[in-house]
This record gives sequence, C-alpha cells and structure tokens, in this order.
Amino acid sequence: MNNLSTRLRATWNPDMYHGWGKKRKYFEGWYFKVVSKDERHAFAFIPGISFGEDGTAHAFIQVLNGKKCTAEYHDYEAKDFQPSSERFELKLGDNFFSGDKIKLKVPGISGELNFKNTTPWPKMLGAPGIMGWYSFVPFMQCFHGVVSMHHLIEGALEIDGETIDFTGGIGYIEKDWGQSFPKAYVWMQTNHFDAGVPVSMMGSAAHIPWLGNYFVGFIGGFWLEDRLFKFATYTGAKKYLEIGEDTVQLIFKNRKTELRINAQKGPSGELISPLLGDMKGKINESLQATAETQLLENGKIIFEGTGRNVGLEVAGEIEVIVDKPV
Repeated sequence: MNNLSTRLRATWNPDMYHGWGKKRKYFEGWYFKVVSKDERHAFAFIPGISFGEDGTAHAFIQVLNGKKCTAEYHDYEAKDFQPSSERFELKLGDNFFSGDKIKLKVPGISGELNFKNTTPWPKMLGAPGIMGWYSFVPFMQCFHGVVSMHHLIEGALEIDGETIDFTGGIGYIEKDWGQSFPKAYVWMQTNHFDAGVPVSMMGSAAHIPWLGNYFVGFIGGFWLEDRLFKFATYTGAKKYLEIGEDTVQLIFKNRKTELRINAQKGPSGELISPLLGDMKGKINESLQATAETQLLENGKIIFEGTGRNVGLEVAGEIEVIVDKPV
C-alpha cells in the first residue's frame, strides 16, 4: 500500500497514523488519560513520533503523573515506531497502543490496561472527526482527533514497584498531528462528575494560522447519556474566553445549546511539545484542575456539576485568543 492510499485512509479515520511518507517538520502523538476508580491515581501516557527540520527522527513515550505532578520523556529510535496501515494500532519498542488497550513497559511502569465501551467521536458526511471539514485542509499547522471520549478501564499497572488496579476507572483518548502546537491555546477535558451517568467534557480554543493571517478556532464536546453536544468554529458557534491568574472561563454557544465552563487551575507537570516537528517546546498540564460546568438547551439547564481530575493546559501568547463576550 503506497503512502497516498494510506494517507487517504487515515483522513477518514483520524485515530490512525497520518505521517506516511513524512520525513521533515512533522510530529504525531496520542494522549491516553487514565484515572483509577478511587481517583487516587491519574496518568497520561503519550506515545509519538518526531521528525525535525533537518530530518532527524525519534519516537517517544511521555508519562505524566497527574497526582505527583511529574513527567518523564522516554526516547526510542524511529524504527521502533511501527504503526498499522489498516487501523489504529501502534507498536513502540515493547509497548503497544490501540483504541482498545495499552501495554506498557517503560522504566518504572509495566502492565496492560483494556478499555471497554469506548465512545468515539461520530463520523459524518464531510466531517470524519472533531475538526469537521477542516480535516481536509492540507496546510493546517496542527490537526486534532478524539479517539474515545469516555470508556471504562480493566487491568493494573506496576508503577515504581506498587501494583495499581485501574479496574473500574475511566479513560479518555485523543491525538494531535502536524508541524507544531498552536502559538497560543487553551485545552481542558474531564470525565469525572457526580452525575450518576457517563459524562465527558472537552473544550479548546487556539490560534490558527490561515493564509498569511490567523483566526481563533475552537472545538468542544459534551457527551451526556449517549447524546453528544458539539460546539465548533465550523458549526457556527460563538465562544467567550477569559483567562485569569488561576481561572479559565470558556463559553460555547450554538443557536439552541450553550456550554459554560469555569475552570480552576491546579498543580501541573511539564511536558515536551512539538515545534516544527522537533520536540523542543514545553507546556504545563494539570490533571488536578476543577471545572464548574453547565449545559443549557433552549435556555434551560439540563446538566450542572463540577468536574474533577480535569486535564488543563493554558499555553503561549494567550492574549491573542481571548475575545469579546458572546
């Protein structure tokens, strides 16, 4: 199968590897968030590949310990990065990643986690993933995909000599690929509300280069009892973003629905991020933020709660993405 056909297949399957034939200024990575049932343990595992401006390549696995606020970066040779051309499956050294499970063997961590009742972002005609028709724009700086908004975890990991049971916990999977993370962005995600039903929230806003200029793009989703409420630039939604020293207020508004989020920042760990394919940037991510959240339909509140174990990133020159009230 040639690179063109595998790229076309990946376009319609955002969870798959997209970098076939790429050799310079390219990165791709997946983000697996796992939180134990008792919420005492929260981790993000991030496998990926990096091709620098000069063609130098390496693969990696980042590990963010959300409770201890520590992060580790494990290097691998590029040849150890072995993605499937048929589906989302990735072998990386002695590790394995897919939409259904992960097997880990990195310094200090080993074991297997299986994912049940995964919730992929639905595909629609002309919109293979969360980016809608922007998925087909070849010059986007960074593409984004959601592999599973919510799923249950079965299995255990041995971490620093301690066996941690994640069975009954909740997970989330997303990914990014392209050249660089945006110049400025906000991102947040959580599955943990006292709702009695499965709930998942994610929202982001970012500086998007566009034909010599830029615009502020945004995407958001709220999954509630098998209903997905979408908010995005391409849906005609509006947004309001306000960022304080310790707070982030993000509001999405469609014609009939509105999502209001008031997040409180938490302690964070430092991750490595891509710049023109090279993993040379730095971002801080918390897995201990909280988010007071309201979902409205036709002006009535249909959900209200405070999210816990919120993944939150606020990065770059944020003044360019803050805008006027809706």
